[in-house]
Amino acid sequence: MPVTVLLVDDEPLVRAGLRAVLEAQPDIEVVGEAADGASVVPLVRQLRPDVVAMDVRMPLLDGIEATRAVLRSVDSPPKILVVTTFENDEYVYQALRAGADGFLLKRARPSEIVHAVRLVAEGETLLFPSAVRALAAEYGNRQARAVLARAALTEREEAVLRHMARGLTNVEIARELIIGAETVKSHVSAILAKLGARDRTQAVITAYESGFVSPA
Repeated sequence: MPVTVLLVDDEPLVRAGLRAVLEAQPDIEVVGEAADGASVVPLVRQLRPDVVAMDVRMPLLDGIEATRAVLRSVDSPPKILVVTTFENDEYVYQALRAGADGFLLKRARPSEIVHAVRLVAEGETLLFPSAVRALAAEYGNRQARAVLARAALTEREEAVLRHMARGLTNVEIARELIIGAETVKSHVSAILAKLGARDRTQAVITAYESGFVSPA
């Protein structure tokens, strides 16, 4: 089955460009478009896309609030890929904190756009660019440090979390740690449960905000 995608951006040319890039792939299908975040929830319920590629800045309802609305009101919500012009945009970081699954620049090459959609659909978060990692570190707070302390991660889980924060997939982490990919998957599940994180993105944000990993 192809990966189905809903495009959400207030610029028709951006939507057209993304559609052309994605529909050139035999395993990706664009099932709908929206010009504002206010249309996202009803379209997600109607079309049931696997991925929503969503602009972070829109006039009526921005990508942050649209992300929250989808996660709050849709059963089995799709993956949300934030698409934006600026990598150091605080809106991007807030969207990730709200529950978005990954990040993509509008100026990305076609191959990068396709890779991003496939990777997010598989549930493995994109690497945050250095600017977004720096924003996460700036938001360091006691709550994140307390969450990490309570989690009491094992040494192996800490190693896996560090590699997750680098943006590595399960297969890449397995290669780095010389263990099986299924073992990595089990460690990731344990890390999410211990941190109370919805997904890999939320776990990585906690890792940066707590100071467990640095943006350097």
